[in-house]
Amino acid sequence: MHFEKIVDLHCHILPSIDDGSPDMEHSLALAKEAVRDGVTHILATPHHLDNTYVNHKNDVIKLAREFQEELDLRKIDLKIFPSQEVHLNGDLLHKYEDLLGADEKKNYMLLEFPHANVPAYARRIIFELQKLGTTPIIVHPERNREIQSNLNLLYEFIQQGALAQLTATSYIGGFGEHVADISRKLVEHRLVQIVASDAHTLKGRDFVLREALEQLAKDHGDDMAYEFEKNAENILNGSNVIAAGYRKFEKKRRFLFF
Repeated sequence: MHFEKIVDLHCHILPSIDDGSPDMEHSLALAKEAVRDGVTHILATPHHLDNTYVNHKNDVIKLAREFQEELDLRKIDLKIFPSQEVHLNGDLLHKYEDLLGADEKKNYMLLEFPHANVPAYARRIIFELQKLGTTPIIVHPERNREIQSNLNLLYEFIQQGALAQLTATSYIGGFGEHVADISRKLVEHRLVQIVASDAHTLKGRDFVLREALEQLAKDHGDDMAYEFEKNAENILNGSNVIAAGYRKFEKKRRFLFF
């Protein structure tokens, strides 16, 4: 497949700001890896408000600008845009002004659930964000344990108007067969609309975005792979992206034999 652009909407590439990259040297290595993978534009999304990291809006903007200057100096052909992977918490709306969207106008925002569960207030926060004009993009739902045990939880959020982002490594099996199987099911039911790298410099968190897009094409045809990539572009530009054709997981009927 040929992609004129590959936009990565979720990447921990900025140096010394979270668990993504310890320093500039590692960040530059990650950037070169991204370019080799065919990635042309990256939304830099350090963790924010996740009980470990707090990365304020202006700090992220400044660091993304400095990192872009370093890339340009070294002639690494990659465009960086500042954002955050915002962790869901009950205080989120009070901190809205300090939050970065996936686009400049904050039409979209990356929203991370806790890994173990889906908080009871998630629907309310999503509704309140929507009232402010922001569509939440639920990141890596395939790795959330409560969603893993009930995939229709994600259906309910998509029905509410949210979007969801699948991790490339999940889809190609890097997190094991269980997560890969869930990822395939979410794609089949159209409950995810974007695939992104979520790349870190950690072992096993490499750039495999092109590989995931090519696997999508093998599984579901070129049109779906191009659609996923185009959705990422449109979100970065603040253009309209809506979930379409998604469906619920039906419980298998049990047949009783007498």
